[in-house]
Amino acid sequence: MSMQDWAEKDFYAVLGVPHDADAAAIKKAYRKKARTLHPDANPGDASSELKFKEVGEAYAVLSDAEQRRQYDGVRAMVGGGARFSSPGGAGGAAGGAGFEDLLGGLFGQQAGRGAPGGVRFGAPGGGAGGGAGFEDLLGGLFGQAGGGGFGAGGPTAPPRGQDLEASARVGFRAALDGATVSLRVPDPRGGPARSVSARLPKGVRDGQKVRLRGKGLPGPGGAVGDLLVTVHVEPHPVFTRDGDDLRLTLPVSFDEAVLGATVEVPTLDGTPVRVKVAPGTPSGRSLRLKGRGVAKARSDDARGDLFVTLEVVVPQKVDGAAREAVEAFAAATAGEDPRAGLAERAGR
Repeated sequence: MSMQDWAEKDFYAVLGVPHDADAAAIKKAYRKKARTLHPDANPGDASSELKFKEVGEAYAVLSDAEQRRQYDGVRAMVGGGARFSSPGGAGGAAGGAGFEDLLGGLFGQQAGRGAPGGVRFGAPGGGAGGGAGFEDLLGGLFGQAGGGGFGAGGPTAPPRGQDLEASARVGFRAALDGATVSLRVPDPRGGPARSVSARLPKGVRDGQKVRLRGKGLPGPGGAVGDLLVTVHVEPHPVFTRDGDDLRLTLPVSFDEAVLGATVEVPTLDGTPVRVKVAPGTPSGRSLRLKGRGVAKARSDDARGDLFVTLEVVVPQKVDGAAREAVEAFAAATAGEDPRAGLAERAGR
């Protein structure tokens, strides 16, 4: 992120906190906004995704004490009258000088003109002519060491290294409990792939991206980039996840559904729970077992629920006494039509 970005963006307003907010208030505000704007909660919403990135950008600066101090210094200088805007931009009407206007004035040059002997502005380290970059030049003017930007009382943070991306496949239970994974991370510069060991947070979801700070490439100033891991969770043979809830399909026999019964339901922790099936229960009815779901990320004690969908199993082969019993049942209930009124409703 450039110094110009810091000058233009109010990270406190992005997070909705006052300028004197402490670290705890900043963290609380970030978590609240991140939960609301997370792409998982707003699928396909480009606006929310952009705001989510802005919130993350703001938190990355304000949560770091050194970067926050430097950011506050740059913002204070801008607020004190040194306004940096593009020549001819909206800042011009208010008398604000652009970067070249400001530096041209310092060196006695006309604003915006590259007269012979004037100041040349190039990218840091770029060009054989030895032109100084903005941050090198301003660092020298304000008594700072070359290679860094400037802020209140010191240089800005050095450029971060490049972020890298990888993917990890974990089991269903491992995703809920938090898993340590070993990743092979390719080097985009063509170097050999690296092996990275990382701990994934508890309750990670399928398709979720996890940011592992400091696991990317080192930058020119030593600051290391991040590693973005896309998590793929393998399906469970019995349970499916729905947010903090779990779901499973429980087979019950025909007589259990008709006459009622007490049956055992498996749970994720391995301890079965006995539940009552009411007489005359139809296939597809769901039962709710409170607190038998996934442990919620924001609480050690609270858990989601387990929803049990009953499925009446029909025997594939019936003969002998069982067949005679079914035939007797059919004769006894001959007056009942399970499809009564269906044709009339279909024709509406």
